[in-house]
Amino acid sequence: MTTLPLIDIAPLYQTDEAGHLEVARQIDAACREWGFFYIQGHSISAERLAQLSDYARRFFGQPAERKLAIDITRSAHHRGYGAVATEQLDPNEPCDLKETFDMGFHMSADHPQVLAGQPLRGPNRHPDLDGWAELMETHYRDMHELACTLLRAVTLALGIERDFFDKRFVEPISVFRMIHYPPRSTASSIDQKGAGAHTDYGCVTLLHQDAAGGLQVQNVRGEWIDAPPLEGTFVVNIGDMMARWSNDRYKSTPHRVISPLGVDRYSMPFFAEPHPDTLISCLPGCHTPDNPPKYAPVTASDYLLSRFADTYAYRRAEQATAG
Repeated sequence: MTTLPLIDIAPLYQTDEAGHLEVARQIDAACREWGFFYIQGHSISAERLAQLSDYARRFFGQPAERKLAIDITRSAHHRGYGAVATEQLDPNEPCDLKETFDMGFHMSADHPQVLAGQPLRGPNRHPDLDGWAELMETHYRDMHELACTLLRAVTLALGIERDFFDKRFVEPISVFRMIHYPPRSTASSIDQKGAGAHTDYGCVTLLHQDAAGGLQVQNVRGEWIDAPPLEGTFVVNIGDMMARWSNDRYKSTPHRVISPLGVDRYSMPFFAEPHPDTLISCLPGCHTPDNPPKYAPVTASDYLLSRFADTYAYRRAEQATAG
């Protein structure tokens, strides 16, 4: 219980069904035991990740006023720049020592869903950096495809229709995020972490992390273990929506980031989340008379918005005003 599983998903890009089933078996075991695993053999190139890392350093290295031109607290649909201490993932600890950029599925301002004011729907808000918007929109689509490739393997593990997630991930509310963690020496107190202990909100998360380290995962004994960067891999973890779908057969595992000493850390998670109207309810094969459904059905958007309200002070203020 000290090392996360490493799974080669290259067989998922081949036609051999036995290869698919073997990857699904490994994913199933990792999700039951850990809720976390590494993947290699995926479709995202090292050149792409190097490009993104370069842009992340350029963006976060700008003066605050340039970044705040796309301030997320002034976004109706949670897109843009989040300054240091905007988030508080662990309510028992100080706000997180990190700054962020969030983007999602792009819908133009004149799209009917945007005009209707549907939550989490709208255009992305990109900084004014040459080539940024094109790269980010392309990467978002590629990460969506990678997430769907993984989720098709999950359908084999759960014994559900192969297109179950494909149908539900049309026009998703998935989020691609860039994160900059300043060195721990800049913390406001000894208790301030890069990211407080939390579980992710969505279906699955695919994380690219740089060489700085700092990610920790809680094992079933409640011990915090390091999840160090492995070149050429993504760290994958189960989120709350998948835990609810599987009736906790798959674990939504607490994790946190301890900011490294003396160096900046950059990471890029993709939070795979379905269409906002998707009903998250217990799957047929995941409950029995002795193990009834643990969670009431909820739509993806309602669940996500409830978790945002717990994490962001500005979202709580908006809800209080609306209420």
